[in-house]
Amino acid sequence: MKYLAIALITFVIGYLVRRYIAESKIKNAEEQASKILKEAEKQGETKRKEVVLEAKEEVHKLRSELDKEVRDRRNEVQRIERRLIQREESLDKKVEVLEQREESITKRQKEIQKSHEEVQELYRKQVEELERLSGLSSEDAKQLLLNNIEKEIRHEAAIMIKEIECKAKEEGERKAREIIGSSIQKCSADHVAETTVSVVQLPNDEMKGRIIGREGRNIRTLETLTGIDLIIDDTPEAVILSGFDPIRREVARVALEKLIVDGRIHPARIEEMVEKAKKEVDNYIREQGEQATFDTGVHGLHPEIIRLLGRLKFRTSYGQNVLKHSVEVAHLAAAMAAELGADIKIAKRAGLLHDIGKAVDHEVEGPHVQIGADIAKKYKESGEIVHAIAAHHGDIEATTIEAVLVQAADAISAARPGARRETLESYIKRLEKIEEIANSFDGVEKSFAIQAGREVRIMVKPEDVSDSEIIYIAKDIVKKIEDELEYPGQIKVNVIRETRAIEYAK
Repeated sequence: MKYLAIALITFVIGYLVRRYIAESKIKNAEEQASKILKEAEKQGETKRKEVVLEAKEEVHKLRSELDKEVRDRRNEVQRIERRLIQREESLDKKVEVLEQREESITKRQKEIQKSHEEVQELYRKQVEELERLSGLSSEDAKQLLLNNIEKEIRHEAAIMIKEIECKAKEEGERKAREIIGSSIQKCSADHVAETTVSVVQLPNDEMKGRIIGREGRNIRTLETLTGIDLIIDDTPEAVILSGFDPIRREVARVALEKLIVDGRIHPARIEEMVEKAKKEVDNYIREQGEQATFDTGVHGLHPEIIRLLGRLKFRTSYGQNVLKHSVEVAHLAAAMAAELGADIKIAKRAGLLHDIGKAVDHEVEGPHVQIGADIAKKYKESGEIVHAIAAHHGDIEATTIEAVLVQAADAISAARPGARRETLESYIKRLEKIEEIANSFDGVEKSFAIQAGREVRIMVKPEDVSDSEIIYIAKDIVKKIEDELEYPGQIKVNVIRETRAIEYAK
């Protein structure tokens, strides 16, 4: 009980002490808060006064700047007004000057109009007097004057045209000589005429008997399979192969050389070797065609055209190898096209393919020109290429510069010394004979064999031969040439009748 009382007293005392302490702290806090509020109010008032003062200063500053700007604007407006007044005064003066000038111009126009009327009247009187004196009306006189002027102009124009034509012809011939000479120098060739027989060398003369075989069975088999004649004569250690088809002759040569190397010569072995030789020759033909396209830089050709190009390796024209001739024509045409600014690719491609028809002209009816054009068209060559092939012998008129260049390159290559086996004497005789046949007909004035004898142009007398008669003259000349001449390809007979009016100024 005693301890409980002590605890209770202790609790009461503690409670009173804590309450006293708490109240003291609350009182102190309230005093500090009041003090802080007073200081804050004091600082707020000071800050408010500072802000109000700054605002008043800013307003004063802005008002000063605005007053200055207003004064500047007012001065600028006054200056503009003065300028406008001055300009208005200047415009008034100019208007006054223009009005005075307009009055002067109006007065001048009236004077000019009056003078013009006087001139017209004077002109009318003069015309009437001239008509009375000349006995011609003004329209008649005008027509007469125009006719005289037209005659003078025509005369002068004819003289000028003649001079221009002469100069153009001289310049064209000079330029053509330069281009052709330059092209020939760039495309120099070393091949000459080739023969139409092949010679196979033998290791000894005993081989001749083995080639002939018992009762000639070996030589008959070889000739039957190849279509080539074997000439075995007294020529030491050599056999001559003769035949018109150069590919067959090449097959026979390759087969015979293989048989000679192998040593076993009998009909079965001959047949085997001929088959192998045919395959080798076919591969060689394709390789030669590909080599030609590589040498000329012509790409994108159909495989069949490449094979036909290779066949030209074994085709000759007057002894000139046609494939080498075609490559040479391609280079010549390209060189001339480069000089003239024409299409080099078309000229070169057409030059390479221009004689493609000769690869099959012994198998297909018709001239090689038409055959070649049909082949090119068949294998989707362009129209320019087909036209150049069809026109390279003048059978149709060349309408593109590339076709003309192929014609020229073909003539240059064929005319090159050593290219063809035909002698100069026989060539000249053939041309002279063509002209002689043409001149033998009545009404023919002159004849000219051109294009290496592929064409003859005949001038007839217009007073002796009519337009309808020249058709019969052309047919008669063609018939006589066919009967009396031997010639390669075809000859174009071109009969020309023209009437000329010639006068001389004295």
